[in-house]
Amino acid sequence: MREAMLPVYAPPEEIFTRGEGMRLFTEDGKVYLDFIAGIAVNALGHAHPKMVEALKDQAEKLWHTSNMFRVRGGEELSEKYCANTFADQVFFTNSGTEAIECALKTARKYHYVNGEPHRQEIITFTGAFHGRSFAAINAGGNPAYLEGFGEPMAGFKQLPFGDMHALKAAISKDTCAVLVEPVQGEGGVRDIPESCLIELRKLCDETGTLLIYDEVQCGAGRTGKMFAHQWCEGKADPDIMAVAKGVGGGFPMGACLVTEEAGKGMRPGSHGSTYGGNPLAMAVGNVVFDELAGEGFMEEVRRVSGTLKQGLASLKDRHPEIVEEVRGKGLLCGLKLNRAPKPVQQLAREKNLLVGVAGDNVLRLAPPLIATDADIREAVEILDACLTEAKAQES
Repeated sequence: MREAMLPVYAPPEEIFTRGEGMRLFTEDGKVYLDFIAGIAVNALGHAHPKMVEALKDQAEKLWHTSNMFRVRGGEELSEKYCANTFADQVFFTNSGTEAIECALKTARKYHYVNGEPHRQEIITFTGAFHGRSFAAINAGGNPAYLEGFGEPMAGFKQLPFGDMHALKAAISKDTCAVLVEPVQGEGGVRDIPESCLIELRKLCDETGTLLIYDEVQCGAGRTGKMFAHQWCEGKADPDIMAVAKGVGGGFPMGACLVTEEAGKGMRPGSHGSTYGGNPLAMAVGNVVFDELAGEGFMEEVRRVSGTLKQGLASLKDRHPEIVEEVRGKGLLCGLKLNRAPKPVQQLAREKNLLVGVAGDNVLRLAPPLIATDADIREAVEILDACLTEAKAQES
């Protein structure tokens, strides 16, 4: 049956038929501990009872009307986002890529209506991943994702990750916005220090440049705050932010959040989405937000994150021949290896642990935010065995 699918993925043989909390079950009855969560998507784990109830309830009422009509659930969710973030307005999408597209369009339209249509250039950074559309792969700049899709699009300039001097030199009268992930996911689970985000905010203010955060992967509580930049306590808020993945908890959903000023060019006809913000997504999205914002939830994420970081540090201490560095923030972590991480990922899967990989030889961990200390210990023990086995295979 696989032959009928466009072969842009090369998945392993396992076929999962059911999920419950931190675990996935295959059609032949095997049980796996999930420490990748659909690539940081299943924030509340699998088949969360409140999400299931909300989806079933909405499915029996109304699925779709399009954005020709108001969706009460979307209005409620947008109010929650605006009350708890920098944003004044929200546009709902189906994915992170769509949220990025909206962010890029919003930024360029802002300068256009301000009488500066020449300000079109978007500055991004090496290692970035912003999605798979034409604009997104050009923003990301990864040659492997650009190959075969024609000449690079004009209007994007990529700089070395973390090079503030290069950024200061690159911003010009043609610069529209700076687009950055507060914690890179695909690029190797690299977090930007809070001091750098604060400096970036000041630089954008000084130059009239818009600041766009891509929190598609690092948002929705993954770092222990509702959104990663909130660790800066209001000193590095963006003008525009793209979110997705965890905000839908497994249901396809994203959003572009903007200040009223940044969004002033987006008026009827400027942008749209047939499915974005549909009643089903909004029903689930409201539940996810309420759970993440619930009393004590983020505190527990931060506590468990400390347990995970300690466990990963112990793996680095026990396997210095393989593990070079522990990376990440909150429950978006990684082990930078001195070799390709996929063989270790495969060993983990053979031992019923699901983890991911990322650029720069990183073994990536992004478990559901409901992970417990016992889950962490189990995952660390399996990874310990995998690293031991990987070392033995060299002998």
